[in-house]
Amino acid sequence: HFGSSSIPALRAASPAGAGAMSTGKRAPSDFIKQVLGRPVIVKLNNGTDYRGVLACLDGYMNIAMEQTEEYVDGVLKNKYGDTFIRGNNVLYISAQPKQRRA
Repeated sequence: HFGSSSIPALRAASPAGAGAMSTGKRAPSDFIKQVLGRPVIVKLNNGTDYRGVLACLDGYMNIAMEQTEEYVDGVLKNKYGDTFIRGNNVLYISAQPKQRRA
C-alpha cells in the first residue's frame, strides 16, 4: 500500500554536492521526503533507467512515477504517463540534476 506510513531504511542515492552534509548525517527517509514530487532517476537491477516525477513510494521501495521515460543503455525507448515499479527491482533512486534551458 502506498500510504504515508514510516519508511524503513531505504537504499537511496543523491548526486554529489546535492545539499549540505555539514549538519551531520541524513536518513534515507529525509532524501525521499526531499524528492517527492520532483524529477528522479530510478535505476533497476537490470540496468534500465526510469526518469520521471516521483509520485510516491512505500517501505518496500514500490514506486509510483508520473511523466516517465524509459532509458535502456542511455537511449530513450518509451514514454509513459503513470508508472509503477515493484521495489525488488530497484537498485537505487537518485535526484535528477536540474536541466539548463538553452
